[in-house]
Amino acid sequence: MLDHTVLAASPGTGAVLDFAVVLALLALIIVVARAAGMLVAKVGVPPVVGEIAAGVMLGPSLLGMELSGDLFPVDQRSFLEVLASLGLVLFMFVVGLELDISLVKGREKVAGAVSVSSIFLPFTLGIGLAYLFINTDATEALKPAGADFWPFALFMGAAMSITAFPVLARILTDRRMQRTETGGLALACAATDDIIAWTLLAVVLAIAGVDGGHGHLPSWAIYLAVPFVLLAIFVVRPALGGLTKAYHRAGELTPAILTVVLVGMLLFAAATEVIGIHYIFGAFLFGAIIPHEQAAALRHEILVRLEQISVLLLLPVFFLVSGLKVNIRGLGVEHVLPLLAILAVAIIGKYVGAYVGARLQKVPAWQASALGLLMNTRGLTELIILNVGLEKGLLSEELFTMMVLMALVTTVMTGPLLGFAYPQRRVARDIAEAERAALGEEAVDRILVLARDGQDNRLLVDLAVGALGGARPAEIVIADLTPQGRPLEVGTGMSLDLAEMAAAMERQQVLVHYGEERGVPVRVIAHPSADVEQDLVELVGVLQPQGLVAWSDDPSLDAVAAANESPVVVATAGTPLPDDDAPVVVHATNDTDGDAAAVLGARLALARGTTLEVRGDGRRVNAARAALQARGLALTDTPTDPGPLAATPIEVTPMSAASTGIRVRAELDAAPTDFSTVSLGEPARA
Repeated sequence: MLDHTVLAASPGTGAVLDFAVVLALLALIIVVARAAGMLVAKVGVPPVVGEIAAGVMLGPSLLGMELSGDLFPVDQRSFLEVLASLGLVLFMFVVGLELDISLVKGREKVAGAVSVSSIFLPFTLGIGLAYLFINTDATEALKPAGADFWPFALFMGAAMSITAFPVLARILTDRRMQRTETGGLALACAATDDIIAWTLLAVVLAIAGVDGGHGHLPSWAIYLAVPFVLLAIFVVRPALGGLTKAYHRAGELTPAILTVVLVGMLLFAAATEVIGIHYIFGAFLFGAIIPHEQAAALRHEILVRLEQISVLLLLPVFFLVSGLKVNIRGLGVEHVLPLLAILAVAIIGKYVGAYVGARLQKVPAWQASALGLLMNTRGLTELIILNVGLEKGLLSEELFTMMVLMALVTTVMTGPLLGFAYPQRRVARDIAEAERAALGEEAVDRILVLARDGQDNRLLVDLAVGALGGARPAEIVIADLTPQGRPLEVGTGMSLDLAEMAAAMERQQVLVHYGEERGVPVRVIAHPSADVEQDLVELVGVLQPQGLVAWSDDPSLDAVAAANESPVVVATAGTPLPDDDAPVVVHATNDTDGDAAAVLGARLALARGTTLEVRGDGRRVNAARAALQARGLALTDTPTDPGPLAATPIEVTPMSAASTGIRVRAELDAAPTDFSTVSLGEPARA
């Protein structure tokens, strides 16, 4: 409850002064939290870890009880606690909103086995640890006063079993693992784990016999939870389908749609609080029942709107309120062994449970190890559960402090250990393998095109069609990899990554249609990448294309071309797309690159149904004609109309000739009998 006496006791300027103090405290909290988050992100640690640590540092752990109390007066903390609770409601709604059951499809057995075993083992060990704490003289004081054994032990087991799905999802995204089989399994396991763990925690709180603080309801009100969940799934969820329809009609997130979402979230949170579980469960449930079908853009816009309030303002306040309850200085030598025991149970229980569950489903050992490390991520979700336990009297202050340290340690260690179990080189290769599998095996000949935003990439498709020389079956693969922006933080939403991919796919649809007009299917690989160059190199290695086409200003060109074993065609940036009836002009040189330019030019002319002009001195022109005739192309000396004077020709120029046109780097294979099977062969190396 708000303590209104703080303002009432100081009329006039005193009331303004109190509110000014709250505003100044909020500014301090935001600055410290953001600075800490950015600092740890530079060393590869999730920003949320830094923000949690910032809350701890502003508390008695670093500043001491007296200084911390002066900085955050007790009579002002009630305002901060209300803001922190509202932040939790918004965050738990986001957790539910990001929970996608479709992640589990096709992986039900593995996800179920890993989730159940990675919950059962730490849950059992947590109960055993609670028993040891109570029955050991040195640690008996860790049990909260007034709590019975089973509520305390069950809560300890549940707290050990948690995996933070939002933090895990962002670790996967920052490491580009969400597009790998391991990343998909981890997301599926974490989604299943979330459902089981939150249900388990709700049951534990019900068994603990604590009510929601509303004395007007009888104790049996807790049993209303089951019909409430059924009502939400089978009645409210179908009704919410209207939000998606309204969004598609409006083309944007309107105030009316957002109002429905906010009101539903608050009412669900209030309902579960009244029932006697906790308000976080209601917010989570409402987020989980928001429709996912054809609603990616809607969910992304909701997350973007809520991020500004939740992530930047309210969650840092929650970190501070939690940090004020953490007192590392209050731990003594006698707490070292209990802390190590908590860390051992949490880490070993989660890792071994996930590893064994994965191995039982015949998952490779290295992949099972990666899953075990990822499932150890706890982060903010663990902090929320610990605050619930402290609030309900199921944790003592010393035990709360040690459990917060465990949450920080298990989250920080995930990234570095994952780097050993699943290095970035393997991640890039697995991404490329997944994309190759998505393309299928139908095409015999494949040209890889490195598209760039801001250029007319239809010219590259023209060159790719020509390089294929009529070979069928064939396809052109457009690689549109964009540099990944800032690391995703808790609350930003996984749909941001999906939205960027959708935008790239939409941007390349013109190329898909353009290729179809030229008679060659075009496939698109588009996604944000933390290392575009490495991903492209691995993609070339996996796809093994028969040719590579790129712009001359592509920063990844040199590395990708060096890794490529097929012909490389480079178009000078800014070269305009020629008219359909424009002639193809080849600048002849007396070398293998000149021969390659002549072959490519002939293919382009045939593909576009236009004329081919070979320019150069007589000897070079005759050499180019001979090279084409040797490859089965019938030439004619009949003059043809080159088209309108305003037409822009395609200029095919070997790299050995000075020109601003298209450069070809290639060697020729032995002459085939059919022009449609001409291959430009291996690239000439400098």
